[in-house]
Amino acid sequence: MHAQLNWNPIESGFSSADQSRLFYRAWQPIQPRTDDEQRALIFLHRGHEHSGRIAPLVEQFGYRQDWAFAWDARGHGHSPGERGDAPGFQTLVQDLDAFITHIANTYKIKPENMLLVANSVGAVIAATWIHDYAPKIRGVVMAAAAFEIKLYVPFAKAALRLATCFKSDLFVTSYIRSSMLTHSAEQAREYDQDPLITKNISARVLLDLAETAKRIVNDAGAIDVPVLMLVAEKDYVVQQAPQQQFFDCLSSPLKRLLVVKNCYHAIFYEKQVKEVIEVARQFIDTCFAQSILSSVHYVSADTQSDSAEKFRALQESGAGNFVRDIFFGIQRAMLGILGPLSQGMQIGMTHGFDSGTSLDYVYRNQANGRLLIGRFIDRGYLDAIGWRGIRQRKMQLQNALSDLIEHHPHDQPLRILDIAAGGGRYVLETIKRFQDRDLHLTLRDYRTNNLEQARALAGKLGIKTQVQYECCDAFSDDSYMQEEVLYDIVIVSGLHELFSENALVLRSLRGIKKQLAPAGYLIYTGQPWHPQLRMIAKTLVNHQGQAWRMRPRPQAEMDGLVASVGCKKIESQIGLAGIFTVSVAQNRHD
Repeated sequence: MHAQLNWNPIESGFSSADQSRLFYRAWQPIQPRTDDEQRALIFLHRGHEHSGRIAPLVEQFGYRQDWAFAWDARGHGHSPGERGDAPGFQTLVQDLDAFITHIANTYKIKPENMLLVANSVGAVIAATWIHDYAPKIRGVVMAAAAFEIKLYVPFAKAALRLATCFKSDLFVTSYIRSSMLTHSAEQAREYDQDPLITKNISARVLLDLAETAKRIVNDAGAIDVPVLMLVAEKDYVVQQAPQQQFFDCLSSPLKRLLVVKNCYHAIFYEKQVKEVIEVARQFIDTCFAQSILSSVHYVSADTQSDSAEKFRALQESGAGNFVRDIFFGIQRAMLGILGPLSQGMQIGMTHGFDSGTSLDYVYRNQANGRLLIGRFIDRGYLDAIGWRGIRQRKMQLQNALSDLIEHHPHDQPLRILDIAAGGGRYVLETIKRFQDRDLHLTLRDYRTNNLEQARALAGKLGIKTQVQYECCDAFSDDSYMQEEVLYDIVIVSGLHELFSENALVLRSLRGIKKQLAPAGYLIYTGQPWHPQLRMIAKTLVNHQGQAWRMRPRPQAEMDGLVASVGCKKIESQIGLAGIFTVSVAQNRHD
């Protein structure tokens, strides 16, 4: 079988989120499927390599009636950028998301008819993407996933972190020789002679990869996409243990793991590649033969899921350990003593750290407090990773809202509703930039003082747009009257994350559906995970004066709940360290 006899090769490019034009290859089947929708295998090359190395795999996998795609990661192959460099690891994940969108729009292949085949660093990109973006794809084959790279120099990561403080553009040269990647002398020779292979990698990207991989492995229970893991028995490049941990924690109804005996890191370029590809083909066939999880699956995820189990553990009094509980006790005591000196902490202690009043203070990001030490403490409080993520979420919300306003027909009125606006800062600041448009804004909140803050802010900003303020409970059916004029855009931000019960979330979503215009848009936020859940639960209070215990809702679950009421997600933005997300869904009126 020869690729040129079964596929028409295509070379082109696509634009990623930052408008970088990245190179990709496509293989168009000469005899495509005629009895079904078009399918595609999406290949992700390993670190240092490029999409040209994928051509033999397309042939060996042998899906002659299906499309195949592979792109050159930025800084690799024919894509732009310093060799082995990228702004960060998350940028590589954004590139994958942009690539999938490009394929869907350009070649009319639905994501649910796509399956990923990813190797090494490419496998971590794939795992992060399915965790953070929760795409509805068929599955993923992960070969020698680089969740933890073997660094043979003691304290190598600590040394790299220190070095990047002085030289942010530091690069590391790979110590791996081709003979350590494969037993095949032919494949080793091809690797050595390939002029597009780069041996360098940015230290910044390497460290970012390590941090992201740790997060994804620890939260693998949020992933329910079918996964086949191929683990090399004699891997000189990556550790086996994190791959096993990731596999064990997966919530995927279909998951398989194969340890390939006497195999080096480059699994798809080894001598026994035929046996490995046959296992992969069997898995791929199974993935395409079964249905993707329906949105109904996520309705009970608040009681029956990995997330629910972790939340129950957090609620149990004995969930921590003795030393950690003493540490949290000290933190609570210090909060009581020093907290009143910090204006932000004082607001949190009074109104709840998750309240609209607290969020508005965090948005302003201006340290205030009693005496110099109070301002110093307040600055540290505002710079906590969660609050930095909140401020990034605000920017992403404003960007999403601005894009939707901009694309709405200029000669038609636009109605916007925020069902739990708090102080309304992110909406009002955005509306300020569109006062030449015929906009009608409704801000709702269950607390009158939040609405008064919003009204005062609108006056301070000089908002000329028509704004209506309504005291409503976002979880009450009475707040959503079907006979009302429909809204073109509905926003729900920072609300669903505060409640673990899906029944409440669904109640608000069903109400939103009643008031959303056909083809209207829903902007919603999510919190798939948080690195400080236990500390927050043990030391801070919520708006109800209770311990602030959060159940992070995986993105797949949040998207599933939105889909269950008839809205389809069209895009997501991922925030700092993947803590918060901002998504846009469209009302399906078919």
